[in-house]
Amino acid sequence: MHGVARAESTVVPPGLLRSLVPPVWRGLPWRALTTVGGLGLLLAGATRLPEHAPDAELGRLVLRLIALTGALGLAFVLDDPARDTTATTPVGRPRRTVLRLAFVAPLLALWWAAVLLLTPAPARPALGPATLEAAGMAGAALALATIAVRFTRTAEVGRGAAIRLGAAAAVAVLVPNRWGLLGTSQDPYWAATQVRWALLLGVTVTLSVLWTPEPLRGGRPRRHGSGRLGPSGGGPSG
Repeated sequence: MHGVARAESTVVPPGLLRSLVPPVWRGLPWRALTTVGGLGLLLAGATRLPEHAPDAELGRLVLRLIALTGALGLAFVLDDPARDTTATTPVGRPRRTVLRLAFVAPLLALWWAAVLLLTPAPARPALGPATLEAAGMAGAALALATIAVRFTRTAEVGRGAAIRLGAAAAVAVLVPNRWGLLGTSQDPYWAATQVRWALLLGVTVTLSVLWTPEPLRGGRPRRHGSGRLGPSGGGPSG
């Protein structure tokens, strides 16, 4: 009976979720998202400027840069300047995060489709591998932001997550193609490269799902008179 009561207590009224839509929409980092989105479209459009379009391998490099640009913007999606306030609302972090991603994911998909359409056909590599790589970078950005939110009290984690993602991309450039993520379709281990991208996507999405809820051991943070943080109500929160 205790388990049933607890499950029922986690049900959030639909009206409460609807009332959360406007503040979550306003709280999204639109400046960062629109800046990197515009930059990505400019980079894609620049491939049409030369008299002769670049080949597919050069186009792959451009698309990787664009995908990294988009991922750097996505690293800011969990920024929440009002984190100390929203942490005490009846709507837990998983629901707030899903709502944020529900707003951003369709726009991100449309943006990537526009990038591919702007890239001339001779410079456009196979769409499946290119999209898998873009999804892997986006998953890495989201995982880095999720980890920062989970294990720190920082309200705006985007800058740190973007720096770590950029550093990881720099390291990836130094890894030989045989073991890395930046091979080409002419490489004999191209299929293995795609497997590594799929593993990266799976691992980062899994980490994001596992570490999105509030830590069970601490409950919702509450400031005491001594200034230390402690659980509110003595129970774990989701």
